[in-house]
Amino acid sequence: MSLILMIDTAQEIAFVSISKDGVPIGHIQNDIQKEHAGFLHIAIQDLLKSSEVELKDLDAISVTKGPGSYTGIRVGMASAIGLSYALNKPIIHICSLKLLTSAAVNKIIDPTLVLFCPMIDARRMEVFTGLFDVNLEPILAPDALIVDEHFMEDFLTEKSVYFIGSGKDKFEKICKNENAQFLEVENLHFDMASLSNFYYKNKSFASIESFEPAYIKAFQG
Repeated sequence: MSLILMIDTAQEIAFVSISKDGVPIGHIQNDIQKEHAGFLHIAIQDLLKSSEVELKDLDAISVTKGPGSYTGIRVGMASAIGLSYALNKPIIHICSLKLLTSAAVNKIIDPTLVLFCPMIDARRMEVFTGLFDVNLEPILAPDALIVDEHFMEDFLTEKSVYFIGSGKDKFEKICKNENAQFLEVENLHFDMASLSNFYYKNKSFASIESFEPAYIKAFQG
């Protein structure tokens, strides 16, 4: 059995959730990005109480490591690392882009013939992005890129690409390629629960001493 506390404050919508064997049993979210820091600690306390779970009963702490909001990533990681130290529990890190991709894969009837491009808004016409296959393997490593009409053009000539995340609207407004598909994903705590459980079973834990956030680009508020 795995009982995992999950923290995601890297994106516009933050959440804390508890999963049991890959299924959420409690969830609290915050929709105001500037309030993620104040939201987190109170939300964890309220979540544990409402889920009737004690900190000592947790098997692991899972946290998104970015990319995304610079401040949000720091807040989430600091809390996760502090809990991991205090409870002597392993820590699992989740790439924000991989989390979005997982949510998209689970919504497509046949995801084997397409690629997935998660996009997190990084202000102006820039996005944190990457390109993944159905197995969540990177085709293009996470990076900060400028969106224009030629965005991902080389891949769009070969097959359909699903664009997801808060940055996709920038491309949707200017994209004219018929192979570009735009998909809404939500309730990411379900996909984080599944990924966290998978990593837990495979003992894919991060080393706290060398745990590096995926800022990509510094000072994103």
